[in-house]
Amino acid sequence: MITRSKLAEQLRDYQIRSKHDWASVSFFSSTSNLASSRVDVAIFVIWELVILAFFVFSAVSLYFRHFRLAVFLLCFTLLLLLCMKITKQVRLARKKQRRMLLPLSM
Repeated sequence: MITRSKLAEQLRDYQIRSKHDWASVSFFSSTSNLASSRVDVAIFVIWELVILAFFVFSAVSLYFRHFRLAVFLLCFTLLLLLCMKITKQVRLARKKQRRMLLPLSM
């Protein structure tokens, strides 16, 4: 017979199995313990490396006194950072919505 406690235990087991605890390698992440897949982590690490590269390129262009290029690169970098944050929030919202649609017997 299925009881409420068994359903709660199954749900808890499912959540523990589906959760991946990754060490936060993300400098720009707002939370350190996100349950995310390896693909998500890889995508955001690549984004952060690109953003870091643009910061370095803007610093190099400032060193060589190309101020317009430095300002352009900084603006582009900030735009990328903003896009990364929005993408991350959209993905988390979709995951949360999908998780709410799962039946308790899962």
